[in-house]
Amino acid sequence: MSIIWFAQSLHTPKYFGVFSLALVDLSYSTTLIPKSLDVFLFGNRIVEYNSCIAQIFFVDYFAAMESYTLLVLAYDRLIAICFPLRCNTINSNTKMILVIILSWAIPFTVVFPMAYYVTRLSYCKSTIVNSYFCDNGPVFKITCSDYSVNWFLAAFCIVALYFVPLALIMLSYLCILVALLRIANTDGRIKAFKTCTTHLTVVAIFYVPFLVTNLIAWINVNVDTDTRILNTSLYATIPPLLNPIIYTLKTDEIMQQIKKYIRNQKIWHS
Repeated sequence: MSIIWFAQSLHTPKYFGVFSLALVDLSYSTTLIPKSLDVFLFGNRIVEYNSCIAQIFFVDYFAAMESYTLLVLAYDRLIAICFPLRCNTINSNTKMILVIILSWAIPFTVVFPMAYYVTRLSYCKSTIVNSYFCDNGPVFKITCSDYSVNWFLAAFCIVALYFVPLALIMLSYLCILVALLRIANTDGRIKAFKTCTTHLTVVAIFYVPFLVTNLIAWINVNVDTDTRILNTSLYATIPPLLNPIIYTLKTDEIMQQIKKYIRNQKIWHS
C-alpha cells in the first residue's frame, strides 16, 4: 500500500484496484483475526451481543468487498487487453476511483439489511455459536424465532455478492480469451496473458474455499464443526496473507519500485 501510495508511476487504474484490494485485505483481517486469537489463545469464548452483530456485519461486508474488488481488477484487465488503444480513455484514474467506490457501496446495501435482521431474532435456548467468530448462519440458526427471512437474505447475499461477481469475472476472461486468440503473434498472446495470471491466482485462492463452505451450508448438508471452522479459517486468512506476496513477486512495476527504494536507502545511509 505504501509503495503504491508514494510511487507516482503506480498511480494508474490497475494499481488503484490493487490498493483497494490491499485495503480490504487489511480491514478483513483486522475484523476477524484479533478476536479469533483471543478465542484460541486465551480461551475467551464470550462475545457481547452488540459486538457479535457488529462482527457479523463487518466480516461479511469486507468479504463481499473483496469479491467485488476482484471483479474491479477483472474489469481493468478486460479494458487493458480488449481495448488497448483506448484503455486510458475508457478507464481513466477518475473513472476507476468511481468504479471502486461503487464496489464498496453495493456490498454495504446488501450486507446491512442481513445484519439488521439478525437483531430482530430472539434467543431463548442456546447462545453457543458453532463457529470461531460471529458467523451469520450459525448465529441465526440457534434462534427460537422464525429465521426464514434471514435465510433468504443470506442466500441473496451469496448470489449477489459472490456468484454474480464470479460469473462476471468468468465472462470477462472469456472476452479476454477471444481477444488473445485474435493476436497473431504467439509471444504477444503469452505476454498479454501473463498480465492476468496474478489476478487469476488471487481469484482462485479466494473463491474456491469460500464457495465450497457456503454451498455446503446453503444446501443444509451437515458438516463437522471443526471441518467447517478449518475451511472458514483458510478462506478468511490465506487470501489476505498471500495477496500482497503474489502481487509483489509477480508484478514487475512493484518489484522495480521496491528495488529503487532499497537502492535509495543504501545511498542515504552510505
